[in-house]
Amino acid sequence: MEPRQQLEKLADDQLLRELHPIAHTTKNLRIVRDGCEMWNFASNDYLGLSTHPEIASAFIEGINIYGTGSAASRLVTGTFNAHTDLENILAEAKHTEAALTFNSGFATALSTIPVIVGIGDFVVLDRLAHASLIDAARHSQATLRVFPHNDLTHLGALLSKLRNKHSEARILVVTESIFSMDGDRCPLLEIVDLCYTHRAQLLLDEAHAIGIIGPTGMGLAEELGLQDRIDFQMGTLSKAVGLSGGYLAASKDWIDLIINRSRPFIYTTAPPPALAHAAISAIQLIRSEEGAELRKKLFQNISILQPNHPSAILPIIFGENQTALDASKKLEQNGYLIPAIRFPTVPKHTARLRITLSAKHPKGVVEDLVKQLAQKIEVD
Repeated sequence: MEPRQQLEKLADDQLLRELHPIAHTTKNLRIVRDGCEMWNFASNDYLGLSTHPEIASAFIEGINIYGTGSAASRLVTGTFNAHTDLENILAEAKHTEAALTFNSGFATALSTIPVIVGIGDFVVLDRLAHASLIDAARHSQATLRVFPHNDLTHLGALLSKLRNKHSEARILVVTESIFSMDGDRCPLLEIVDLCYTHRAQLLLDEAHAIGIIGPTGMGLAEELGLQDRIDFQMGTLSKAVGLSGGYLAASKDWIDLIINRSRPFIYTTAPPPALAHAAISAIQLIRSEEGAELRKKLFQNISILQPNHPSAILPIIFGENQTALDASKKLEQNGYLIPAIRFPTVPKHTARLRITLSAKHPKGVVEDLVKQLAQKIEVD
């Protein structure tokens, strides 16, 4: 089909997307979009660090030191002190020998999984794993296997079968600590034990856990004391950290191999060193007493909307696309930006509203949102 026909088909299926530039945003998550001022419950800025004055100052300081760009790939002249300092801090925080940073979380997955596994190997993915992990697994040319979401029985049986039939193959299990569209956690301890039993390696994506879970905000692996038992700890600088980029923390040998074999890493201009300079400040803040206070405030806000919920992501599932779109529009008209999430981001017939909370949401605004939802939407 021609592009216009494809766009019309998307519109008919209530799946057409379009960009909505934001004209203005504030430190307490008020935004102006399409001429309307709303409370932003769509952002992944869980701690409000994207507008934190210390991090903004660090970014400006980084520009003054390094300039606005890196001007080369990491293996040419694109590696600056700020990059290596940030990677050392991440490795120390994640209890690994080394770490490597990338331009985005998506780039992290594409840069690493095809180095870890290849032809003759296996990637075992949770069915609800992020698109970047799925695409990276396919790109690796390893055989892809999928297990039902968080289903330990199926995962154990699959790993047992693979290991019995392929005694020398590398098996990589890939899952997320917090799933981006459902907001639930993986059973990490049990998955770690299954990987050990069946001689599989584990890649854990902490994108939606970094900053908000664990004693120092370093994720679910830190909270459970499992960092030393996880082969690859992946994460992002683009959500709770308040900036942009991704990272992988692992053994020095694996990091060195990725540096030498990852085409997306080798042939990409390095992230701006000023960004890395700011990320150092953000990681330090997350691990500080202030970071702990922000996490406390975040979970207080979460408890207003849904007590004992394990993350800052709360879905309200409608099923059909138009119903979710209508609910989102009603809330938008009342001053709350909460997007409708549809296929292919989520499985067909699971269209939903995806509410994301921040430490910077005023308590009264979250309480008002609860009233709005009670009036217009039946919440589980």
